[in-house]
Amino acid sequence: MRRVFSIIVVSCFLVVQAWSQEPSDTKVPMIGDKAPSFTAESTNGTINFPTDFNRKWKVLFCHPADFTPVCSSELLELGSMQSEFDKLGVQLVVLSTDRLDTHEQWVKSLETINYHGNDPVKISFPLVEDRTHAIAREYGMIQPNNNSSKDVRGVYFIGPDNTIRAMLFYPMQIGRNMDEIKRMLIAMQTADSHKVLTPADWQPGGDVLVPFSENTSATSSDPALKNDPDVYQLTWYMTFRKMEK
Repeated sequence: MRRVFSIIVVSCFLVVQAWSQEPSDTKVPMIGDKAPSFTAESTNGTINFPTDFNRKWKVLFCHPADFTPVCSSELLELGSMQSEFDKLGVQLVVLSTDRLDTHEQWVKSLETINYHGNDPVKISFPLVEDRTHAIAREYGMIQPNNNSSKDVRGVYFIGPDNTIRAMLFYPMQIGRNMDEIKRMLIAMQTADSHKVLTPADWQPGGDVLVPFSENTSATSSDPALKNDPDVYQLTWYMTFRKMEK
């Protein structure tokens, strides 16, 4: 009897060890990776992401379910800022793990709400169906050995070359800051177009940082910048440039 018990204990231990060492099939895409592609149905028809949106910036907003209060407030904010994102050349795409018909009902309901006392907004960006969680898994939002959608709360910033440029993850209880998402997009576009860096708490139009050059050192600054009236230094490793307002 004792031998049988020992065999059972050892067998259970080996099973647990094997399970714990199984490689996870969940991989969070990293900054610089190509955005995982997918084809899915949406409230705007079939979408091939990200290729349908060509050389535009893309922002993929992910949601664990429809008709949730926090997510509903976020879609209403996005709807009210749609024209601002359009001016930045940004395509908004929303993903949720409910069915397409539920997406359509959610959008129809949202478009009747006077949020913050404002007139109802039109939700023109697509809501993508992901009821199998296949896309959420590709983007690393489903925990291994767990089919819960509660962590499907990522925001993925995807550049014109379809690489992931930035990511944000929010818990279910906390609404996303749409002004910060817009600020991040403008910062990345500014950094790309002007070959600069943006400092902490940077706001559009604010002074930017000049990247190091091979001519910069602790004892000398880049001579190419000395006669530029829009350039100033706080120290040799922090050179700023004034941006046009």
